[in-house]
Amino acid sequence: MDGDTIVIDGTHIRIAGIDAPELDHPWGKKSKWTLVQMCKGQVVTARLRPDLSYDRVVAECFLPDGRDIAAELVRAGMALDWPKFSGGRYRHLEAPDARKRLWRADARQRGKLPPKSEIKG
Repeated sequence: MDGDTIVIDGTHIRIAGIDAPELDHPWGKKSKWTLVQMCKGQVVTARLRPDLSYDRVVAECFLPDGRDIAAELVRAGMALDWPKFSGGRYRHLEAPDARKRLWRADARQRGKLPPKSEIKG
């Protein structure tokens, strides 16, 4: 779907604790394709959480070797830690320039942009 949403057996799953750029952001498509390449041909395990995000299930997602997909996306500079939902779990993995580069995701987290569900496009 995008850099922080995957589809497993027809269910849209929001990857917990991170925020990736929207597809119309300069880094949005790169984030999406990083996630696609990471998961392609893999069996992804989703540990569901009780919350919903804009009618999407929220889950911690893992690759077969145990790697946390959220951590891998943040480490690759394709997503930001979202402390409100992660408790800061991934912040130490962010590249020094990640918040500047992914400025719209950072602004959304600080309440400077509308939530994803209100963004038209």
